[in-house]
Amino acid sequence: MSLLVDFNTVPQLFNRLITHHGNNGKVVLRHVDKETKEWVDILWPEFRDNVHAMAGYLYAQGVRPGDRVAILSENRPEWAYADMATQILSAVNVSLYTTLPPKEVAYIVHDSGASVFIVSTGIQVKKAMEIYDLCPDLKRIVSMVEPRGEKPDYVDLFEEAMSSGVELYKEFKDAIHANEANVKPNDLSTLIYTSGTTGNPKGVMLTHLNLSENLKSALQRLRLREGGRHLSFLPLCHSFERLGGYLGSIASGMTISYARSVDTVTRDILDVKPTVLLSVPRLYEKIFNTVSKAVEEGSPAKKKIFVWAQKVGFKYNMAKAQGRSIGPIVALQYKLAFKLVFSKLHEKLGGHIEFGVSGGAALPKSIGEFFFSAGIPIVEGYGLTETSPVLSISPFHQPRYGAVGHIIPGVTVGIQHLDDGRMLGEILGDTYPNDLTTEAGEIVAKGPNIMKGYWNKPEATKESIDPEGWYHTGDVGRFDNGFLVITDRIKHMIVSAGGKNIYPGPIEEGFKHEPWIDQIMVIGEAREFLTALVVPDEDVIRSFAKEQKLEASSLEDILATDEVKRVFEQLFKSYSRQAAAHEKIRDFRLVLEPFTIDNGMMTPTMKLKRKVINAHYADLIDSMYSHII
Repeated sequence: MSLLVDFNTVPQLFNRLITHHGNNGKVVLRHVDKETKEWVDILWPEFRDNVHAMAGYLYAQGVRPGDRVAILSENRPEWAYADMATQILSAVNVSLYTTLPPKEVAYIVHDSGASVFIVSTGIQVKKAMEIYDLCPDLKRIVSMVEPRGEKPDYVDLFEEAMSSGVELYKEFKDAIHANEANVKPNDLSTLIYTSGTTGNPKGVMLTHLNLSENLKSALQRLRLREGGRHLSFLPLCHSFERLGGYLGSIASGMTISYARSVDTVTRDILDVKPTVLLSVPRLYEKIFNTVSKAVEEGSPAKKKIFVWAQKVGFKYNMAKAQGRSIGPIVALQYKLAFKLVFSKLHEKLGGHIEFGVSGGAALPKSIGEFFFSAGIPIVEGYGLTETSPVLSISPFHQPRYGAVGHIIPGVTVGIQHLDDGRMLGEILGDTYPNDLTTEAGEIVAKGPNIMKGYWNKPEATKESIDPEGWYHTGDVGRFDNGFLVITDRIKHMIVSAGGKNIYPGPIEEGFKHEPWIDQIMVIGEAREFLTALVVPDEDVIRSFAKEQKLEASSLEDILATDEVKRVFEQLFKSYSRQAAAHEKIRDFRLVLEPFTIDNGMMTPTMKLKRKVINAHYADLIDSMYSHII
């Protein structure tokens, strides 16, 4: 799509959009009022005034160019006001995940040297007050709610800050706009702390140039359109939602509606009726598994119709995507398939979805093909926080699930040999060498979207960006007829006792379409064979227990029954029959406790903390190898 305005910095984007929209009545943000429970529209003039009010307050607190403002909040209009106010002051946004414990919050606020800390709920303000004395640079905490007990002098209420900011903006308007006018593309816009699976997080320094160029390149591939609707529920401190759901939405003239919470997304979708769905694969997997479960519980005829509908849908939508003519018989078949099968899916997603975007992790091929068959193409993107984040996006006209698309314009991606660093092949975005196929190696990247470096970590920066300017992603992948295909993370590679290199990611993804399995982690480092820890889907398990009239009542007792064990044994036998010898899963254990952020087994971006899980279940894992002498 074409951008509404051109820009090289975030303040330029903000100001030019204000001029573009004027008083045209366009809604930029929507949220649910806590008192009335009704959706509230925020027009562009109101957005502008609220940003200016917050800028007035921050300036009065001494925030100047290059200073850091930390934000710990769920997705809501206040986040946008605080962020954009920080941007026009030429300061730096430091966003934190709301799921972080006080210890990690303290580390990030201290490491970044933030002088103002803006927080949302009672839980978050409690964290902020706990860590205040541990952060010598921190001067003010701004809370969106009244703290419990006595309010310390260093805490201001967000509403009061905004009220005072109206007059403060008038007082400091000239100075604020002088700072705004001096924002340069290479100035820092944000610090995004990566949620490492080991050690302390690193602050990724992204400039206005990084974000602006990556956004403009990505929007050449995505069909975001003026008048479209986006439901924002992925954390705004995640680079995917930050670029696509926030900056990308306003740059293309879409309206952003903030979900009430992550638990209300399915209900909010029906209210908002989004035209595009930005999500991590987990949501698509849950939707797919719900549909699959309903089909499995249906009659043989229903199962046959479902399989038939997918075949017809895939054929119809592939011809449509490629601009080929669609015969009357296929068109009629698809109309029937839509009515019998796919219409229900569209209704659950609000009835107006034009396409989905998946990022943050690999989307299983079978799930991508299912949604495509239903007339909801899912565009898969690949990138990292350090790349602002997008490196590749699936083309609408040439959908291919199991790959992550073509390299975006302005970016160069290469594949380097894992042992000697030889370049096996490279692609500059928009060149489309469709005949380029390489063996697997490390994915490296160059371009205006590559981070400035890691905050206060020059050695880590040197390790990630080599002297030739290539950023080393740590991901393994290959080019396949011009498409980028991801294999796994280098650090996740399992080296078996027999010396075989095994990537667990693709194996785990292969099980994500199984309704029985909620989560899985493959094990085998320095072991004679692979095993797995499995978190079963509780709803499916309990439904099975009811159907089989199992006497066990607790989930633990149900999982211990022979009937349930046989189901999972059959699943792994079916997989292993098709797998290479060194990739067969020879044993497994069912675990009750899901891998979550709260118990420390997942990162805030929903990636498994493999070392933590291995340590937590060490005895259980050893039991799967106890018979080996």
